[in-house]
Amino acid sequence: MTNPDWTLMIHGGAGAIERSRTSPETEAAVRAALGRALDAGADVLSAGGAALDAVEAAVRVLEDDPHFNAGRGSALTREGTAELDAAIMDGATRRAGAVARVSFTRSPVALARAVMEQSPHVFLAGIGADAFSREIGAEQVDNGWFVIEERRRQLAELLARGADAFDVDMKYGTVGAVARDRSGRLAAATSTGGVTGKRWGRIGDSPVVGAGTWADDRSCAVSCTGAGEFFLRVGTAHEIEARVRLAGTGIAEATAAVLAEVKALGGTGGVIVAGADGTMVWDFTTSGMHRARASAGGERVVAMYGDEG
Repeated sequence: MTNPDWTLMIHGGAGAIERSRTSPETEAAVRAALGRALDAGADVLSAGGAALDAVEAAVRVLEDDPHFNAGRGSALTREGTAELDAAIMDGATRRAGAVARVSFTRSPVALARAVMEQSPHVFLAGIGADAFSREIGAEQVDNGWFVIEERRRQLAELLARGADAFDVDMKYGTVGAVARDRSGRLAAATSTGGVTGKRWGRIGDSPVVGAGTWADDRSCAVSCTGAGEFFLRVGTAHEIEARVRLAGTGIAEATAAVLAEVKALGGTGGVIVAGADGTMVWDFTTSGMHRARASAGGERVVAMYGDEG
């Protein structure tokens, strides 16, 4: 669909999201959280605010909700700690900020924006990102604040089986948002805890500009979720944008084609895309994706399963 005014889409991860595997309590909580995040971003846009502010606002709500794999509730490393990744990008200027392996910053997406606006760099990682976070006065929390019991259980089950990352039920995932504001500016943001049992300083696609996150006012803004190693190999977010901008492919067609390429390599996941013309597209190759969208025209959709929205 298209709309001449603002649009907003969010996701809370793609994976084995099915009615038969989701309790009524969990479904209600997830839908409520998606709704709160959607409202946070929509409030910015409906007041004439910038797409960049809207995507940050939406993602920060999801980072604080333990039902998603970002911020509090993140997947745990093999050592049982949380290492957080995020990126944000302004489609008007193509300025971007990203952080990886952050351990103590409450909002990784806010820190990614600070990297973009308060440093000469694009991407900071590990102890350097943590040092920058403290230096600029970003809100700090103990690493244990990010850890919830369900994530401990998932890690324990993985270790008991002698398995490795990706050998765990991918039910909760990365969060992200894309938006177009009233001025036609686009933005994208993504935040994640990665995969259960990750080690050796593993970093996925979410904080990698061009792989899991991209925005360009000339075409579209993209945020991805799924098996990061495969999204990295395809350069998914930029690949979608390039097909739209350079080849003139429709956004829905470009998104489907690139996700098919990811799947052909062995990866699954989902994507949300906001077009410069107001087009909104989501697509996924899993049984479901936590997702929501809103527009100035009054549309408001919150969905989880494959047969919705």
